[in-house]
Amino acid sequence: MTDVQKITRDDIEAKFRTLTGDVDDMAEDARSTAISVGAVVAAAVVLGVFLFGRSRGRKKTTLIEVRRF
Repeated sequence: MTDVQKITRDDIEAKFRTLTGDVDDMAEDARSTAISVGAVVAAAVVLGVFLFGRSRGRKKTTLIEVRRF
């Protein structure tokens, strides 16, 4: 007939370790990707603020023209 094996504590612990190991690997990959994306976004924000401030500074700069007659 059928042989039924009992599930032991060691079986459950081994399966739990394999599941958490996979999740830990995925989390590490996601963390490194998030850091890379965050760095690119931060650089884009800094560049955007610089360019916006530069163009705004040019608009507010007074231009004095001196002519000799």
